[in-house]
This record gives sequence, C-alpha cells and structure tokens, in this order.
Amino acid sequence: MAASCVNMRPRTFTLSHHGKQRTGTLLRWRSSMTIVSMSTNKIDIPIMVNGSNGKMGKAVIKAADSAGLQILPVSFGSPDESGQTIQVCGKDIKIHGPSEREGVLASVFDEHPDLIVVDYTVPAAVNDNADLYSKVGVPFVMGTTGGDRERLYKTVEDSKIYAVISPQMGKQVVAFLAAMEIMAEQFPGAFSGYSLQVLESHQAGKLDTSGTAKAVISCFQKLGVSFDMDEIQMIRDPKQQIEMVGVPEEHLSGHAFHMYHLTSPDQTVSFEFQHNVCGRSIYAEGTVDAVIFLAKKIQSKADKRIYNMIDVLREGKMR
Repeated sequence: MAASCVNMRPRTFTLSHHGKQRTGTLLRWRSSMTIVSMSTNKIDIPIMVNGSNGKMGKAVIKAADSAGLQILPVSFGSPDESGQTIQVCGKDIKIHGPSEREGVLASVFDEHPDLIVVDYTVPAAVNDNADLYSKVGVPFVMGTTGGDRERLYKTVEDSKIYAVISPQMGKQVVAFLAAMEIMAEQFPGAFSGYSLQVLESHQAGKLDTSGTAKAVISCFQKLGVSFDMDEIQMIRDPKQQIEMVGVPEEHLSGHAFHMYHLTSPDQTVSFEFQHNVCGRSIYAEGTVDAVIFLAKKIQSKADKRIYNMIDVLREGKMR
C-alpha cells in the first residue's frame, strides 16, 4: 500500500534548433511517497550484484533487500577497489578485482546453484563480464550500457545461458518506448514534414548521449521526421538543469529528463512527449523484477534464453 503526495510546478526551458530558439514549459514534479510493505515473504533467489560500489549497484541492492532477495556478500569491481569491503543495507560486501573473477564466480555458483548475477559495472567491462558469465554458466541481468552489443548477444546465444539484457530497466520508460515502436510500425510517415526538437538532461557524469533518446528519435524517423542525432540538445551543466530544465537540486547527481517537441510545417500544430525521472529507484525496481522474471524462466526451463525488459513487461506479473 502506498500513500503519495505529488506537486506540479511549471518551469520554462529554451530549445535551440537550426539557429532558432523556442521557449516553453517543463513540468517540475516533486513527490513524496510512503510505502508500507504488505508482505514479509522472502524471495529465495541468491543474487550477486557486480558494480555494487556504484550508485546503480547500491540502488539495486537496496531494492533487492526490500523485495527479500538473498544478496550475496561478494561483488566484482575495478583493480583499485579490489579487497575493499563496503556496507549497503547493513550488509558487508567484499569487492574482488579482475584477476580473481573466475575463481570467485565459480565458487559462489557452486555454493548457490540458483545464483543470478546483476551487472551494473562499466561499458568497457560488458563483453569481458558476459564472456565470464557464459563460461561459468551463470544466468545474468545486464543493465550496463555500452560495449559491443552484437558480440554480447552472440556470446550469450552460443553459451545457451539465460539472461535479461536491457540498457533501459525503467519499466514505465520501456513501456513508453514500446508504444512508440508500435506507433512507428503501424503508422509510418504519420509525422512526415514535421520538425523535431529534442532536449535531454542527465547528471554531469554522463558524457554520452542518452540511448533512450536515440531510441525514441529512431521511432520518429520511421514516422517520417527528418532529424540527425547530433541535433539533440544535451544539458549537463547543473545551473542550466536547475534554471532551464527544472531538475530538483537534490537530484542533480541522478536524473533523466527528456522532452521531444514536434511542429508541423506551417507551425500551426505541435506535439510534445516528455518523461522525467528523478533518482535511480525506477531502474533498480525494474532490475529486481527482471531477476524474479528470469528465475521463473529458468525454473520452467523455457526454450527462449535471451530476454529484454519488453518480455518482462509482457509477463504482466511485476510487483
């Protein structure tokens, strides 16, 4: 059961497009939510969260702990983190460096044959980690972005292990993306001639362009809109994020604000699509659902082995 209070405040923003500027309004959402658990049932799924020293790793551990998953006290990290012990949700987790990975994983998997690994490391480690999970035979949920995705899928396919792979774990955002893809597939060219302006704001540490924004833009392109990815307006300056975009100051270190504005050729019709995320809980909760989903697929010995968050959504049994 959840009780929530939501306040909405309008904020102005300015988009630049082909030398022209447009001022509009972004809605600033502030919410507070109190959650009361209605169940204390423990979900007996052992998980190992790699990248547990990072912000997403810690968020996943907190969400998994709340859901009752069994969080194992081991994790993979960088060479500099090797040997460290961190504490998350009152649990001590020892971090192992690259040289120890295979031995540690094999030992943990031997002790916990129902193990599922959750990966929130770094893009440069995606393929090496997937190679290791496949070699040992451990199913995993990959939330880390980047890497050679084609190689990633081939590695998992060849090994025949179970995995959920998705660069976007936010369930509601994934549902929005799915709706966009359906519209693009069923109504190609519906927005032919329209111009598109895109603004996306993320924490300063995110140097690359949002993969979610690129996915949405590809749908608009199928709908007939002419737009180059380098036209995306990326906001990374904290001062602009507060004043122009309306990001709450407490979420400057972790947010994802997206706005897509479409205008007809004669400037008489416009459409706006917007999705704003503060914090990381939406991704952490989606990751926990992906773990539970994957455990059920493994238990039922499903023929399909590689899944994404669309598959998790279609299952319709999320918490």
